[in-house]
Amino acid sequence: MGEVRIGVYICHCGKNIGGVINPSRVAEFASKLPNVVVARDYMYMCSSPGQMLIEEDIKRHNLNRVIVAACSPRMHEPTFQGVLKKAGLNPWLLEMVNIREHVTWVHEDVPDKAEEKAKELVYAAVMRAQHLYEITIHRLPVVKSALVIGGGIAGIRAALDLANAGIKVYLVEKKQSIGGKMAQLDKTFPTLDCSKCILTPLMVDVARHPNITIYAYSEVVDVSGSAGDFKVKVRLKPTYVDWSKCTGCGYCTERCPARAPREFDEGLGTRKAIYFDFPQAVPRRPVIDPKYCLWFTKGICRACEKLCPVGAIDFNQKDRYIELNVGAIIVATGYELYDMTKLREYGYGKYKNVITGLQLERLSDADGPTKGKIVRLSDGKEPETVAIVLCAGSRDEKHVRYCCRFGCAAAIKHIYYVKHSVPEAKVFVLYTDIRAFGKGYEEFYQRLRGMDDVYFIRGRPAEIFEAKDGSLIFDVFDSNTGQLLSIKADLVVLESAVVPPKDWESLRRMLKISCDPGGFALELHPKLRPFETTADGIFLAGAIQGPKDIPDTVAHAAAAAAAAIGFLSKGEVESTPYLAVVNEDLCSGCGLCASVCPFDAIEIKEEGGRRIAKVNVIRCKGCGACAATCPSGAMQQNYFTDTQIVSEVSALAGGAK
Repeated sequence: MGEVRIGVYICHCGKNIGGVINPSRVAEFASKLPNVVVARDYMYMCSSPGQMLIEEDIKRHNLNRVIVAACSPRMHEPTFQGVLKKAGLNPWLLEMVNIREHVTWVHEDVPDKAEEKAKELVYAAVMRAQHLYEITIHRLPVVKSALVIGGGIAGIRAALDLANAGIKVYLVEKKQSIGGKMAQLDKTFPTLDCSKCILTPLMVDVARHPNITIYAYSEVVDVSGSAGDFKVKVRLKPTYVDWSKCTGCGYCTERCPARAPREFDEGLGTRKAIYFDFPQAVPRRPVIDPKYCLWFTKGICRACEKLCPVGAIDFNQKDRYIELNVGAIIVATGYELYDMTKLREYGYGKYKNVITGLQLERLSDADGPTKGKIVRLSDGKEPETVAIVLCAGSRDEKHVRYCCRFGCAAAIKHIYYVKHSVPEAKVFVLYTDIRAFGKGYEEFYQRLRGMDDVYFIRGRPAEIFEAKDGSLIFDVFDSNTGQLLSIKADLVVLESAVVPPKDWESLRRMLKISCDPGGFALELHPKLRPFETTADGIFLAGAIQGPKDIPDTVAHAAAAAAAAIGFLSKGEVESTPYLAVVNEDLCSGCGLCASVCPFDAIEIKEEGGRRIAKVNVIRCKGCGACAATCPSGAMQQNYFTDTQIVSEVSALAGGAK
């Protein structure tokens, strides 16, 4: 590019920067550095006048490098890259210096030293900018189809939005039916609408949509390829029923003599060995459970096969595998309840009358094991006293540190369940804090709090013991009154902590996306891009990104679908600018780079009688692992070459000149 001509721009960022250091002095310092043609300071560089100032300087002074000292590049790097592009420069001839988070926000108590540090960072950027070069972005076509993993309300909403936009959607659900956790609920807060009345019409819409193919009782076992062109291997588990023949009449499930625990009822009810998850299941096709089927366990029966009017029973089915080619993936695998047996002091799994909030949902549901009647599991009697324990396992250093976000509202809803089923019952709600944050939640809370015989106690129960009659006894210290209370309850309901699904870790590694400290999927930016991941073309919907209630889950899923639609509608996918690049003259084909690449973006190929590393420009995410590993220096990374980094570090080591 010939002569290096640099423009340096120092932002005041209001008082964030200008209230601690003097940006004018930093600009004056920068004006004397090598190859700096112009240096300015401005109140808000990201504003339209600030951007226009940079654009005009690029044209007037023939600048070919731009340095902006302002906030984090995660905030405004695209903004200033757009300015360079508009002015006719390659956007990667920009260098940003973070003097807000890295300087003034952390050193506001020592402004003189903060200003000196700002000068040093600007000096290092100028030295690095000497070695910037134009970067070419590669573009490849995308496959206009999408995979949605998980068929709960998040997956359903995302699939419908994608399909309505004209995109072919494959919806993969590991259970017999789509519906997820929402299908297990009796009612939804704060309006107390019937959960299935809201959900099942959407499930039917999914099944009938011409752009959606449902793969129920299936799971993703491998993901390869890259954004815009993923190859996904799906295992279709044997159902032992030919779904192409089955009409969903249910005759087989009525006549099956074998019974098994009903997972949909959280272990409280039973089902047949051939079953639907629930009456409104979609697809309306049954599954045979070989663990309980008499033919598989004892070699007898086969009643379903004899009675099926269309001959759909097939005991010879095996695993089948299909490969889907999709441009985008939406992960909507939801959450699971924390294992309450780990809270030994509460006696879950030991005492029959200690249950989870989700089990109470099943008791309250007309399709549940007690047909909607809330009873003690030990003897089937109506409870006279019920204790609802919030934050069971959550907000707890020993178990799960984070809040489940919907436990408070669920507990308030469960007060309604109890009082509606047993009007004369007393209800004790044991809480740490009540968090009624959603729309209409505070009003819902006040409504239920005012009911007769409902008592809110701020405290967690001590160890729970079982009396001879099956009732549960425990002490609790009420921090509001300063009293130690002894409570005897017929039923204890634990509002459980929530965690990622058990099989999430293997799927996460397949997709090559990160997780947060709680194990949930890590979003690209918690505020600006909460439904995107670091893996291009892969989006997050619902509670897999973190605990959410139904309204937030639906909104998040719709946002993920919109982002996926935007991604696919471009018709092409761009490579990351931070690509690994190979100097073939230095490459020995040792393969170390390929062995450490977490994205499988590097292959070692035979070319001209020698082995050479080749980079897949779309699959590469610019992590730099290969460049750090390469023993010969043949592997470099765009925008972070050895020369660029060494010049910057050397400048910092020498101090501001």
